[in-house]
Amino acid sequence: MATAVREALASAQHSAVHLELRDIYTPDDPDFADWRAGAHFDPAERWRSWFDVVMATTARGVRMRRARVVSEPVSEYIKFEYDVTGAHNIAAGEEVRWLPRRKAADLALPGADCWVIDDEVVIFNHFDGNGNWDPATGMDVRREPAVAKLCASAFEAVWERAVPHAEYRPL
Repeated sequence: MATAVREALASAQHSAVHLELRDIYTPDDPDFADWRAGAHFDPAERWRSWFDVVMATTARGVRMRRARVVSEPVSEYIKFEYDVTGAHNIAAGEEVRWLPRRKAADLALPGADCWVIDDEVVIFNHFDGNGNWDPATGMDVRREPAVAKLCASAFEAVWERAVPHAEYRPL
């Protein structure tokens, strides 16, 4: 996980939300490759660093929410994300919801995935067309109130329509 996100979560006071808009991320990820090959692993153990960050953040009373806008039928990568979400994100204390892209067509959404921390700091994550992220250029931290308001509002609009993880079944 990038240092900017880790630092932002460490200083969060009340909320941290993550809006995900892509159907594929890091296609050459070895964890994704293991999952595709049928290798079973415990996400909480494999990604212990993130699990611990979420647990520490939520233990301080920060509400962490993640909303994923997905195309249906879902990509193989989204199936992977769905399969690991319960034992990883949810178990660590995040709330996760899924919104089929067709139900988001009339929402104004940012052009990139983003974190919004305490409705004040926005961290955009930039990926190339194949879903690869470059740690040197992939993050853009913004503190302008108008940007934070736009992204927080977009997240809430998605969250309101999205289906909780326990109820969502990927098509």
